[in-house]
Amino acid sequence: MLHALEVFTTVVVGLMVGVEFSVAFVINRILDALPEDSAQLGHAHGGRMLGAVMPVWYITSLVLVAVWAVAGWDRSGAGLVVTAGALLILSVIMSILLLVPINNQGKTWTPENRPDDWKEQMHRWDRYHYVRVAVIIAAFTLLVTALA
Repeated sequence: MLHALEVFTTVVVGLMVGVEFSVAFVINRILDALPEDSAQLGHAHGGRMLGAVMPVWYITSLVLVAVWAVAGWDRSGAGLVVTAGALLILSVIMSILLLVPINNQGKTWTPENRPDDWKEQMHRWDRYHYVRVAVIIAAFTLLVTALA
């Protein structure tokens, strides 16, 4: 049963990493290449859609890793799982303090009400997101290592 939990957790976290990597290095590049109003509208829509899904995914991933750490405490690799959990906690804290405030503003913007510096705010969100992606990739790597 523990092995099934380990595999399931690794897959859930891995898929989350894939989505966030795609946002950072594919989706945002596509949106930024669109004409200004389309780019801003795409960012707002993405902020609403992923802003609703990702918090659940992050918390679910963290809970699964915590259960794995507790259930597998006496097994090799437990330290890696605990460290991965700490990194996921860091990613949640980063999200709440740095990314969510920008996203909450950006998801309400339209071409009529967006601030003049909307692009700069989106680029700041991108920079924070790159760091968060690195953190969750590190967590995923530790989970894969613990699983192996």
